[in-house]
Amino acid sequence: MNTIKVTKMQGCGNDFAVVDYSEYKKTGLELSEFAKKICDRHFGIGADGLIIPKTFEVEPAEIGWFFYNSDGTTAQMCGNGMRCFAKYVTDKKLICKKKFSVKTGAGIIKPEIQDDGNVRVNMSSPVLEPEKIPFKGQGKCKIKILDREFEINPVSMGNPHCVIFTNDDVFEMANTYGKYIESHKLFPEKTNVEFVKIKSKNEIDFCVYERGCGITLACGTGACASVAAGVLNGLTDTFVKVNLLGGTVFVDWGNHKQNKDENIFLIGPANYVYEADYIV
Repeated sequence: MNTIKVTKMQGCGNDFAVVDYSEYKKTGLELSEFAKKICDRHFGIGADGLIIPKTFEVEPAEIGWFFYNSDGTTAQMCGNGMRCFAKYVTDKKLICKKKFSVKTGAGIIKPEIQDDGNVRVNMSSPVLEPEKIPFKGQGKCKIKILDREFEINPVSMGNPHCVIFTNDDVFEMANTYGKYIESHKLFPEKTNVEFVKIKSKNEIDFCVYERGCGITLACGTGACASVAAGVLNGLTDTFVKVNLLGGTVFVDWGNHKQNKDENIFLIGPANYVYEADYIV
């Protein structure tokens, strides 16, 4: 039985166990097994995901990470997790600058610690090509789930998303239909599912059924995918307030009108919950 140091963090209620690599190695567990164990909300500390900073084999970036969902699967990217990661590695002096590059499964991501404490993350450009999402269709289309037909907008932010605009309660929609869409045959690697209600050109309500997690309080890549779909459908402007179950983030695709491949930015908080000794 070993004891390791664990930091619990959250971004808009999307919560993470953050563990240094040297601490993780004490467990003797495979990463997937360790993620499931520590993220368990009954027998672990409870989290939507596990983050482990990586300081080796990160070229050409300055640092990297291991990121695992609570079910032990990996995810290419996580916007809320990246904000927490950025705050953690700068506070721990693993990185000694406010803006830096991170190697992820989605490529190089660039977070920046802002003067107000929020973190602004360059999330790269939304991907719409079906084969790159991956999506076994030709883009926006309709699918039938249980008693409803939905128009879906497939988007990748380094991980697959299915954005659905609705006038209904977004939580009820995610709770009722999310798990069926997550594993739909059109998404060979499963998908995150976002239900979005347009409040105005600059504000949306949002609920996500996350791939590998279920309903979570926030999803940064999902917020970006939703705004990208909103812009492309003419439903929103390029700077949007996104109301999540756990708080608020802002998404900025401000240069999209000049360059459709322009990067999209996620701005929001990252907070500590506690630090603890965890017995493995």
